Amino acid sequence: MEADLNSDQAENTNGEVAAERDSAQTVPEGSIHGFDSLHRLLEASLKPEIFQEVSRMLVGLNCGKPLDRILLPEAASSLSTKHDFDLQAFGFRADKEALRQSRIVRVGIIQNSIVLPTTAPFNEQKKAIMQKVKSMIDAAGAFGVNIICLQEAWMMPFAFCTREKRWCEFAEPIDGESTQFLQGLARKYNMVIVSPILERDVRHGEVLWNTVVIIGNHGNIIGIHRKNHIPRIGDFNESTYYMEGNTGHPVFETCFGKIAVNICYGRHHPLNWLAFGLNGAEIVFNPSATVGELSEPMWPIEARNAAIANSYFVGSINRVGTEEFPNPFTSGDGKPQHTDFGHFYGSSYFSSPDASCTPSLSRYRDGLLVSDMDLNLCRQLKDKWGFRMTARYELYADLLSRYLKPDFAPQVIVDPHLQKQS
Repeated sequence: MEADLNSDQAENTNGEVAAERDSAQTVPEGSIHGFDSLHRLLEASLKPEIFQEVSRMLVGLNCGKPLDRILLPEAASSLSTKHDFDLQAFGFRADKEALRQSRIVRVGIIQNSIVLPTTAPFNEQKKAIMQKVKSMIDAAGAFGVNIICLQEAWMMPFAFCTREKRWCEFAEPIDGESTQFLQGLARKYNMVIVSPILERDVRHGEVLWNTVVIIGNHGNIIGIHRKNHIPRIGDFNESTYYMEGNTGHPVFETCFGKIAVNICYGRHHPLNWLAFGLNGAEIVFNPSATVGELSEPMWPIEARNAAIANSYFVGSINRVGTEEFPNPFTSGDGKPQHTDFGHFYGSSYFSSPDASCTPSLSRYRDGLLVSDMDLNLCRQLKDKWGFRMTARYELYADLLSRYLKPDFAPQVIVDPHLQKQS
């Protein structure tokens, strides 16, 4: 490794690490030795020519070239500096076609921490988060973003670890406070806004759902989707609050493109990704809330693989920070009681159907990531790889149909020698 480091950079890096050891308080929680992300650590530590090759291996090439960086507008940069959020922008290109014009859409994703302690009055917590998110949506507006997606349950702390029912007060109807707040911004910036909320279904007994509201660029509500897969692992006790959704796998056709939303835990289910692709999605968002110890090794893999397998773009969003709750809780795993979920490690990023992806946002800071996407790339990759053509859906359908029956027998061929031994 030392041979790969520029000597000046190595000296500076070693000095930084030593300083951090002497004063651990100066290193932000969730950072990698003071760096926002692995990508930025490598960029600061390696010689440029070596970093270029490492970057090719980590994030891939888009149409045979590194991703283009997009110039940051002054207005967006000023907001980023004023409100201290990470701001990055990249462009995915497609090959030029003879019969189709480019279909470039500008897409944004936002990650954020909560603002006030979870002991603060609920209405104050929600309003503070709204004001924080507004500054990043304003920056996206300055960028000319067409579609933007927020993180899972963005308007509240992710309190579902506690199993306390008082957090249900954050739930809203589809056209509630958060939606009305975002409708004005959607109209102002001619922007489609994807808003994941805790929904209270006032028409059906006031039951709760983990729901995403699709707000059109005219401020209209295009539709909703409810989370298909509910985790029951570790501190993720979400079925205490809501159950599996009932909206299928809808794709929303907007004036900017066809979008879908695979909420959080659904990213662990390949068939969930597949269903959105079969329904024609060109961009699938994955708003999430996940912590480092549980899922970080999986985070850079699953969405990127889904983009490849289904020939669409994916925007992966994770909240940031550590959220402390007033009462200790346990999760039946033998570990001591605790008052936080763990560190939400951010690291939001975009993936492309050609296997390239953007560097991620910060592991510990709020952030806005913007990407230009030429949606022609979706069809180009379908033509190149032929995944839809070579898939054997009839075989999968037959297996799944038999698997759902009580008398299902797995197709296992046993070695005759094993039968004789038994």
